[in-house]
Amino acid sequence: MSTQAPNRFPRKRWLATRRIVQLSMLLAFAAAVLASGWGLFGLVQGTDDPLPTPSETPLYGTLSSSHVAGLDLLDPFAMLQVAAASKSLSPDWLLLALPVVILYAAVRGRAFCGWICPVNLLLEGVDWLRKKTGLEVAERSVPRHAKLWVALGVIVASAATSIPVFEAFSPISAVNKGILLGSVTGLWTLVAVIALELFWTHRVWCRALCPLGGFYEALGRFGLVNVRIDHEACIRCDACKEACLADPEILHPALANQADFVCAGDCMACGRCVDACPTEALSIKAGFDHYRANR
Repeated sequence: MSTQAPNRFPRKRWLATRRIVQLSMLLAFAAAVLASGWGLFGLVQGTDDPLPTPSETPLYGTLSSSHVAGLDLLDPFAMLQVAAASKSLSPDWLLLALPVVILYAAVRGRAFCGWICPVNLLLEGVDWLRKKTGLEVAERSVPRHAKLWVALGVIVASAATSIPVFEAFSPISAVNKGILLGSVTGLWTLVAVIALELFWTHRVWCRALCPLGGFYEALGRFGLVNVRIDHEACIRCDACKEACLADPEILHPALANQADFVCAGDCMACGRCVDACPTEALSIKAGFDHYRANR
């Protein structure tokens, strides 16, 4: 065990970077709407003059379906729901969803959750508010892999009802589409998620229940961006476990000297554990070392 003195004021470089990315994503989608002379939250200008459409900008759409620099993209989980609901699968749908799958499979599946998802950003705000107000919440244990089965259940339910089930109640839509289009889809789910976060247990939606998180967890083992641990520098203070947004359980093998990397598919690569480490024993590394270390 290292005798290195802990840094009582660890840097928050990953938190700052992640906030820039999260807010930039929100602003980028909103900019297309505003640049066209439209308003956010479904508001429109009262004018008789024809207005340009957001489709004339380099980026427009939502997290479900978007157009980026000439490339049309689909949310792959939404695509699977539509395919199940319609009992059909168009090759065009696969082509539009494939770039998103490749991106997150290459980086790390749940990087979407940690770096892009607006619900995670909102819930981190709830975390901050709870700490500021001193509101206590129990730490109830919900199996983190439950979200994999929830994701599968959504696909099965979509096939049974002929409706893309998660798209009908997704809290992500309540934030993303609510800001851009004034949509109230998923609003009550979002309210329920916040209520669970405030009064029942910490992070239950992101850790165990979100089907989109379950879908990206299935891709998570293939990512090239991973958290690495320096076992000599680690002082076993558990600050990383307290900071983890995914689930403290994913850090156990690394902290127990059983692995050099955090290998769990549901790691968000958010950097919270890295920022929290007082001895800088944790770092985010990109490359193939993760695969070589775990052969």
